[in-house]
Amino acid sequence: MNVVICLKQVPGTTGVKIDPQTNTLIRQGINNIINPFDTYALEEGMRLKEQHGGKVTVITMGPPQAEDALREAISLGADEAVLLSDSAFAGADTWATAYTLSRAIARLEQYELIICGRQTVDGDTGQVGPELAEMLDIPFIAYVSQIEDIKDGHIRVRRMVEDGHEVIEANLPAVLTVTKEINTPRLPSLRGIARSKSISVPTWGIQELDVDKEMVGLAGSCTQVIKVFFPQRVCQAEMLEGDLESQLESLIDKLKGGGLL
Repeated sequence: MNVVICLKQVPGTTGVKIDPQTNTLIRQGINNIINPFDTYALEEGMRLKEQHGGKVTVITMGPPQAEDALREAISLGADEAVLLSDSAFAGADTWATAYTLSRAIARLEQYELIICGRQTVDGDTGQVGPELAEMLDIPFIAYVSQIEDIKDGHIRVRRMVEDGHEVIEANLPAVLTVTKEINTPRLPSLRGIARSKSISVPTWGIQELDVDKEMVGLAGSCTQVIKVFFPQRVCQAEMLEGDLESQLESLIDKLKGGGLL
């Protein structure tokens, strides 16, 4: 079974800063990691390979330093990796990102399953998975917490819903987005770390994917970020003095004055 894992490199901290001119994250000096939800997707892909054979290919779109995330995935057991990096890809929203990924996946050899994390911790949209399935015209299942069975060109999974679980069967190939309940990611092995340092990671851009510049990056995005900012927190406190009874009377007067009573 050939499995494709889509992952993203994200800031490894919540203390990110926004460039007020470009409205983008300031990534300089920030340690980047594999998006945590994507580590569960990667682990599930490797477990499927161990059960059914085949290979696991990891793919990401990002700046050149995103190659580090791919090499980390190789150290964890992935077989191949592809980096999608081109200045024309910059500024992409989820739609343009999914389009670029879809063109890259279509260029790969035959695949049976595409697995993504349920969402990224920086964008939090959860949109790339379903958009990718739509562009590839294949089935999509979200919030998968267990893969129950794969046989005869079909997959049966258990997915989380608000009041429990659903069991869904779909034709292959398909796209899944998985939750952290699906498994426990493994640690890299010494052999995997050594392999990750020596393996060649190809970089595909506009020419390799044979795409129009107007379909990718900022130009191909259906949405644009006008402004990003951190809301200012304003806290005003007033200490009530006197005995308990006078404090209660003062509090009631203030609540009535504010229209809260």
